[in-house]
Amino acid sequence: MTGVKFISPEQAAAIVSDDSTVGLVGGGGGLVEASTLHEAIERRFLETGYPRNLTCIHALGIGDRQRRGMNRFAHTGMTRRVIGGHWIWSPRMQQMAKDNEIEAYILPGGVIMQLMREVAAGRPGLITHVGLGTFVDPRQDGGRMNQAAKADLTELISIGGREYIRYLPIPISVALLRGSYADEDGNISLEEEPANLDIYAMAAAAHNTGGKVIFQVKGKVPRNSLKAREVRIPGALVDAVVIDPSQQQSYDLFYDDALSGEAYRENIKQTSLSFSSRLVIARRAKKELVTGSVINFGFGIPDQVAKLIALDGMAESYYQTIEHGTYGGQLLDGDLFGYAQNPTCMIDGPSQFDFYSGGGLDIAFLGFGEIDQHGNVNVSKLAGNTVGPGGFIDIAQNARTVIFCGTFDTGGTSVEIGAGKLLIKANGRITKLVKEVAQITFSGQQALVHGQRVIYVTERAVFALTKNGVALIEIAPGVDLQNDVLDRMGFAPQIDTVPKIMDASLFYENGDLP
Repeated sequence: MTGVKFISPEQAAAIVSDDSTVGLVGGGGGLVEASTLHEAIERRFLETGYPRNLTCIHALGIGDRQRRGMNRFAHTGMTRRVIGGHWIWSPRMQQMAKDNEIEAYILPGGVIMQLMREVAAGRPGLITHVGLGTFVDPRQDGGRMNQAAKADLTELISIGGREYIRYLPIPISVALLRGSYADEDGNISLEEEPANLDIYAMAAAAHNTGGKVIFQVKGKVPRNSLKAREVRIPGALVDAVVIDPSQQQSYDLFYDDALSGEAYRENIKQTSLSFSSRLVIARRAKKELVTGSVINFGFGIPDQVAKLIALDGMAESYYQTIEHGTYGGQLLDGDLFGYAQNPTCMIDGPSQFDFYSGGGLDIAFLGFGEIDQHGNVNVSKLAGNTVGPGGFIDIAQNARTVIFCGTFDTGGTSVEIGAGKLLIKANGRITKLVKEVAQITFSGQQALVHGQRVIYVTERAVFALTKNGVALIEIAPGVDLQNDVLDRMGFAPQIDTVPKIMDASLFYENGDLP
């Protein structure tokens, strides 16, 4: 039995009407992105001026920093509101938010994924501790990122004497999604995709709130040719399917069966890491690993830690995870963050965040934009730009140990590394250790309440969160404590004992003492 229609991209674009709430899924670099559908809707708008006043909701970043992904929706009049977990892949949408051309909101990536599951189930939104004490807390910004954003997306509630945030339900008018293959009945497989993300949750949310579910797939296969366990979205949820034979796994890669977990590739080439401040930070962060730990890596310098683990041949000593729902394998970085070669397991994104929210992570390696005297971290709004945390809040708030990794300052910094020491040749224009962060993405106070261990690693110094604030615990060899560290900070850290000198081997190119 089938009510599914196989249609053209232009026919799919025509389904999206004015004032629709559009559910989108992706993970940067083209990961499970319905690029053909996005392009068709943009083309229709540029040619006709419709659809208008869209609300777009997405959990993770979607785009290429230029024209694809969310950039397709970044046109005046086309989009009215964006509720996004991560924004950096669309500078055009960031600028529209900065100029108040749209209502800009950020919610945690995991929260958005789980909220769609709650919407699908007809429950009264998502009730969770995730986000307390951060900018999404209704006592702070409630997720609003500019003056144009007026709506309440969150509210504070109490259950059994404990505080929680209720994220209000958001019905979906149309979901634009991607799979690998569709059979004649509209059953969708994800067998060639490098992640599941929140595809099922978004499809179910749209279907159950009276919306339309449109899939883009690589090909159509005969009825009953897909194995039941290969079908991740049943045809009962699907309204229309668009076939794009040129569909790729990423913007730059057509197909690699080691990324989708369909095959195991032996002897994957390990890429060496350039000797830099980033490598020093990753090496120091890696020292916090404990064998047998369940770990997570964030975007940026933290994914260098994953590369070091792979280079050392130690991947099997830990349970490596990323929020996309992937376990194990060799994690990729840069624009391909979210992909893994030879993954050992792939689960749906909302389920992955269930695991994180419940305290399943032992150690998380995450980046930072700003750190303040209270141990708060900002990664969500920098220099007035809407950035977004992705899964950062869900992960950072719940891991037993959190290792924040980042350079001490930025904007013209020049250092000389080698011979077991670090020499500062020029300080950066932008101080990253500030008195008060511009926005709280990670709450030091909440971390202390819940007994988390928190370490902040830079190339110049290492800090730890204590009940009295941020304490300086290590400095780099060759660095002057007063001139290079204390005078370059926006606050005075706690110094209870003489700081240790960071391991000199971190500052040799080969990572070993002579």
